[in-house]
Amino acid sequence: MNIYPLLKPLLFRLNAEAAHDLTLHSLKAASPLKPLISVLSGSTPQAIPRKLFGIEFPNPVGLAAGLDKNGVALHAWEAMGFGSVEIGTITAHPQPGNPKPRLFRLPYQEALINRMGFNNDGAAVVAQRLDRLASAHHWPKIPIGINIGKSRATPLENAAEDYLESFRTLFPYGDYFVINVSSPNTPGLRSLQNTEALKRILCAMLGWESRKPILIKIAPDLADEDVIEIVELAERERAAGLIATNTTIDHRLVPHHLDETGGLSGLPLRTPSTRIVELIKKHASLPVIGVGGIMQAADAVEKLDAGAELVQIYTGFIYRGPALIREICKAIE
Repeated sequence: MNIYPLLKPLLFRLNAEAAHDLTLHSLKAASPLKPLISVLSGSTPQAIPRKLFGIEFPNPVGLAAGLDKNGVALHAWEAMGFGSVEIGTITAHPQPGNPKPRLFRLPYQEALINRMGFNNDGAAVVAQRLDRLASAHHWPKIPIGINIGKSRATPLENAAEDYLESFRTLFPYGDYFVINVSSPNTPGLRSLQNTEALKRILCAMLGWESRKPILIKIAPDLADEDVIEIVELAERERAAGLIATNTTIDHRLVPHHLDETGGLSGLPLRTPSTRIVELIKKHASLPVIGVGGIMQAADAVEKLDAGAELVQIYTGFIYRGPALIREICKAIE
């Protein structure tokens, strides 16, 4: 039984962020009812275990960062069949994000545009929430990744200290951590993909604690030589892997009358993100998590064939619901 096809028309009558907030609030409330969520989501995906950076993943389909920024519905995602959940992006300081409206659907393009701006409760509040879950012995049985970004108020020259503050605060709760320097919605953030700036951030985190995997999430809009430089830096400084990719600022496939400022995700991102996965694997042996434009099982297979070890979904989940997880797992069993 999968009730998402019944809920989707109702959710799509709301504006995109209102539907997101309603869904997240409902899943948070329903999280203690994991068996019910599992039943209402449809059959559980078969186990397809993967081991990456020393972590056991029950299946290779994860929830990408951005959908559950504050980690409020971890059990609900687990009950739906995700093999991992990446929460965030979380910043050292709480922030409201950019002014609304800031999330837009493009149904005919099977896409979203967002300019959310890292709206989140801040690292300390999220850490308290996760600590309550762990202390009550209710921690989910799937890996939890934590995606961290720079606080908007922090000057770029102090970015490494800002990332380190979040990392230290959230360290006990993440199975792996992601350095997000590739969102297009925080002024100047993408400049931190410069290898010198990125090295300072990565080395600050690895210098404090290197037992947990640290990955770097990159943009799909980088020149090939810049991607290669980041890959070489990641290997040299012993990052655990890369996530390819974040949203794109290339809106050429968006009709002019529908266009908005922000990062584009969904089907238009499929080919560019897969190309970045291929480019990374051509120049490195580092593990890659492929994300971007996975709207059906074949898109996930494409990412895996390109060299990704795991995949993540976000926009595809908005349009397809939990059935997409099962379809991907079935296609790659």
